[in-house]
Amino acid sequence: MRRNLMMGLVAAAAIAAAPVAAQSGATRSTWTPAKTAFGQPDLQGVWINPTLTPFERPAALKDKAVLTEAEAADIEKRAAERRSEEGPPAAGDVGTYNQFWTDSGDKVVSTRQTSLVVDPADGRVPLKPEAEARRDYNHAHEGDSYTFMSVWDRCITRGIPSGMFPAGYNNAYQIIQSKDYVTIQYEMIHEMRVIPLDGRPHLPKTVRLWNGDSRGHWEGSTLVVDTTNFSDKGWIATQAAAGRIKGIPQSERLHVVERFTPVDANTIEYKAIIEDPDYYTRPWTVSIPLHRDRQYQIYEYACHEGNHAVAGILAGARVKERR
Repeated sequence: MRRNLMMGLVAAAAIAAAPVAAQSGATRSTWTPAKTAFGQPDLQGVWINPTLTPFERPAALKDKAVLTEAEAADIEKRAAERRSEEGPPAAGDVGTYNQFWTDSGDKVVSTRQTSLVVDPADGRVPLKPEAEARRDYNHAHEGDSYTFMSVWDRCITRGIPSGMFPAGYNNAYQIIQSKDYVTIQYEMIHEMRVIPLDGRPHLPKTVRLWNGDSRGHWEGSTLVVDTTNFSDKGWIATQAAAGRIKGIPQSERLHVVERFTPVDANTIEYKAIIEDPDYYTRPWTVSIPLHRDRQYQIYEYACHEGNHAVAGILAGARVKERR
């Protein structure tokens, strides 16, 4: 786990991209992305998405979908003040990583939307009670067995589409293209996702995978990725920044459609439509701008090699039981 060593560049990239991303629809429609040698829109590069924008819209904002420039500036100012006031942990508290080790962003998203969830209109995920019950049960029993723990804590995966959701650090993604495949390297857990573009059908329904079976195609300049065949072992979100959504399980009926749309030379609009009738009352959509960072360097995230959390949690639970 590390903080981006070029933190100032992250902020600069976000500031530079914001005016462009806020251009009118008319201006965007006249922009044409560069093409690869084999004629596809070129999405290649390293993209980042750390942000102060919450996953779901805070209740206090009610029906407010977009911040004003002044409101966005105030949120960013207050976040900077909190970072500058950070002190040592209280007596008896072992503490946690300080701000040096995190990279959760210092700007709201360039669109100034009030939440990453953009549909439903209230910016809230339409959870069924049984979804929250499963989440709460797992949380209450995570000391009983590793099977109740986060699949991220277990170094298995952050999931699809959870791997594209901003977390406290390592919010970088490298896209590599060939004629028949798009590959996404996720900095977190060092995952590699290979998406076929050659029109092959999805795997048989009997084949179930942690991150599902992805198939991509182009709709104009937009890369559309359809993912099915999930197992029921993963979570829809694994990071604390997702709030009450962290720990919501996925079922075998999970269906995810992602859209990667370049809107200017340094911005991709990422959208994911999530449908899982076992846990949600209706489909819902997340939208996150990805900003190019030409100087960001992705290092290996050696998750298992440094993972003491699972053993520590289980050992701590056994101590409590003995007491």
